[in-house]
Amino acid sequence: MGLSRRTFGALAGTTVLGLALGGSGGTATGPAGDGRVRIGRDRYALLVDGERLVLRAGEAHPFRLPSPSLWRDVLQKMRAHGYNTVRVPVPWLHHSPAPGRHDFTGVRDLDLFLRTAAETGLYVILRPGPYLGADLDGGGLPGWLTASGVRARTADPAYLRHADAWLTAVNDIAVRHLRTNGAGPVLLYQIENPGGPDPAARAYREHLRRKVRADGIDVPLLHDPAGDGPDGRPDPWGGAGYGQVRRERGAAHRRRLLLTGLADGDALPEADLAFGGTSWGWLPAPSTYTSYDRAAPIDEARRPTAALAPAHQLGHLLRSVPGFARLERAADAPASDGRITVRHLADPDTGAHAYVLRNDSAERVTATLPGTGIETPVTVAARDTRLLVAGLRLGGRKLLYSTAQPMLFLSAGRQDVAVFAGRRGESAQVALECPSEPTPMRLDVEPAWSYGDGRLHVTVPLGVGGLARVRVEGGGSDRPLLLLFADDATSLRLWPYDTPSGPVLVYGPALLRGVRLDGATAHLTGDTTGPTGLEVWGPRGLTRVTWNGTAVRTRISASQSLLAERMLPGVGEVALPALDGWRRRTENPEAAPDFDDSAWPAADRTAASGGTPAPDGQPVLLADEYGFHHGDVWYRARLTDASGLTKVSLAYRTGTLGLLMAWLDGVPLGTHRMPAPDDGTADRGSWTATAAFRVPKRLRGRAGHVLSVLVRPMQRDGEGTARGLTAVAFEGASPRASWRIQGRAAPDPVRGPLNNGGLYGERAGWHLPGHDDGDWEPAELPRADRRQGVTWYRTAFRLSVDPGVDASVGLVLDDDPERAYRVQVFLNGWNLGQYVNDVGPQHTFVLPGGVLRTRGANTLALAVLSDGTTPAGPGRVRLALLGAAAGGVPVRAV
Repeated sequence: MGLSRRTFGALAGTTVLGLALGGSGGTATGPAGDGRVRIGRDRYALLVDGERLVLRAGEAHPFRLPSPSLWRDVLQKMRAHGYNTVRVPVPWLHHSPAPGRHDFTGVRDLDLFLRTAAETGLYVILRPGPYLGADLDGGGLPGWLTASGVRARTADPAYLRHADAWLTAVNDIAVRHLRTNGAGPVLLYQIENPGGPDPAARAYREHLRRKVRADGIDVPLLHDPAGDGPDGRPDPWGGAGYGQVRRERGAAHRRRLLLTGLADGDALPEADLAFGGTSWGWLPAPSTYTSYDRAAPIDEARRPTAALAPAHQLGHLLRSVPGFARLERAADAPASDGRITVRHLADPDTGAHAYVLRNDSAERVTATLPGTGIETPVTVAARDTRLLVAGLRLGGRKLLYSTAQPMLFLSAGRQDVAVFAGRRGESAQVALECPSEPTPMRLDVEPAWSYGDGRLHVTVPLGVGGLARVRVEGGGSDRPLLLLFADDATSLRLWPYDTPSGPVLVYGPALLRGVRLDGATAHLTGDTTGPTGLEVWGPRGLTRVTWNGTAVRTRISASQSLLAERMLPGVGEVALPALDGWRRRTENPEAAPDFDDSAWPAADRTAASGGTPAPDGQPVLLADEYGFHHGDVWYRARLTDASGLTKVSLAYRTGTLGLLMAWLDGVPLGTHRMPAPDDGTADRGSWTATAAFRVPKRLRGRAGHVLSVLVRPMQRDGEGTARGLTAVAFEGASPRASWRIQGRAAPDPVRGPLNNGGLYGERAGWHLPGHDDGDWEPAELPRADRRQGVTWYRTAFRLSVDPGVDASVGLVLDDDPERAYRVQVFLNGWNLGQYVNDVGPQHTFVLPGGVLRTRGANTLALAVLSDGTTPAGPGRVRLALLGAAAGGVPVRAV
């Protein structure tokens, strides 16, 4: 749910810059004498230096896109599609490898992200937690906090010292980018809401508020919302996959959310997820897999999708039609069919009316709207929503009503331009007040019109021939009005852009990134995917156009645009190589009894952090207690007095799909896996089990043994529960056990603490592009090995993508789903996720540009974990082109 006006007033407080923000009629003054920007609100929206601002916020996760160059690409797409604000979570665990250490370099460069947002023209809602949720490992809390003995998310002084240090590090950067300083993008600041009315929760919230204010953050504060937000929950392990989720949460779903928020009068509607990205490395929460596509309007591969149409249309409407910033609830007007609910909004200053029609039924419904002035029946598709308007001023003319949603209004040259959008196959009907008979000009074959009783009626079937144009002259106004009609797909090729010389409207390309007016020339930059026309409306005196630096020959069209005489070229062919030349090497030498583990830390603690004693006098074996918080962990125990040992039982705790493998004296004992979640356990964050293994008879007579155990802990839930072995029991003997433990080596200085785990190959650098695999054996895929343990596969490939092409490439893994194994995918040393062959649903892994060298050499490494019960892969492995566009942004390697 969005924040109501009353809630926003309470959260913003009454002390922000000395403004009185409470009450429905509160105002904010213009620029202060000290040059600072004032932020407040009135009964409708935010006020920034006295100017009303209706936020259209989308959330984006730069930490899920480990390529800073591509942050600009995502932000430009958001701005072009109607967003004016980006909400950005800042995860503590992404930046803090150890207590007191905070890294804001490379892929963690918050300052760069904020500067890029400002350059793109987006406001920012900064959200540093400390706790975020956001489907992150530990909810975004750093792994080292798990074993620190603190009570996280409380007023525990020890926890607050860590949390304060984190906020200080973030706020030292944020204060340089506050909107109150003049030109910074940070407009609002969102802090954690621990929930609950109890005094302890209130004390914690108050501490965070005071801390943030003491650090100089003087923009209004918000609290994190409760619940899953407008985007629902992520797809779980074994789920339907985001292809199916996208079909269920498509454009109609987004439109219902956005228009319902408009009807509810939310002063600050909850930000929807505009771009999720990839939960690379060990970033994701235990309940979800690598892809964080989330069916967002901009998908994981950075491709705009059809779900952008509602945000595109409403965002540009709110920006270009000021009356929509002053809507108030009015008496509802029931439809003739009760399956359609109607919410009525009105602008008290102009008398304009808006009607939000919602159909929650499974059938298409047609109804009339008595008492609204809309004279024609209206159809609302099943589980869809529509926005209709009446009495809206369009420059010097009055729109009596429209059955298509207005998308934008602007003045270009000597005419006004109004755009209307709707679903393909619908009929748009527009009625204009015209005291005298106008002169309509049909510039495309689809529109029809009639005039009578001082009204011009225009009817257009949407989506029949692309953009439909009607130019209206006279009729009581001395300024022509150009009416443009688009279905959803066509509306996503219409791009308004504000310049210092006036607004520009561009039609045709797949994306408009920027417009620069230089005298009589409009310099346009953007993307094309296929050959496309180009049409430009702009200020008077505009006579020339360039596209991505190349001059475009144009002529003046009947709609007074500059129309390209030739199509803009689309993207050329992008060739991807086959993946061959594989080399293979088996791993897990730690299972051998003579492996040298003398450099490993001894696992000999007698109590866990917080004072919890180890069970039955055993040592504490939880990996987090020894500083191993992410990825695989090895244990080795030397057993003495073990003659007659018949059974080993290993109790352990992991996240979803955790597993344990055990060997005794190098002989595999077996593998235990946590079960794949079902509907009732999909949200379960922690799993516990005991793996019991029989000791082979040939080993039972030995007095000494070496027990080797590999645990894949997966990730922590929001409570930060520690992972690893919890207890060990023996039958047939009561041996003494001396334990050692080894997880990840030192954090990767470039890729960060979440990139690597404790596999031998990771510790030895087998995943890195510089590793010499010349002595590895050649291998052919698909494989059908049957062994318990870890096997690595490596290959190299080169790409030669044209520098003017933005190619999104994925890695596809596929095999018989009966085969039980999983793969950790490394590209050029970056851990890009985990594939679980017999659980799924993910088979395609996005390889982000910057990590992927699109013009150069790449190294792919696959670490395969198999339990030996079935043949194990990898199976079929190939590169796939997920999308390509001519244009893009410059990308630097990371």
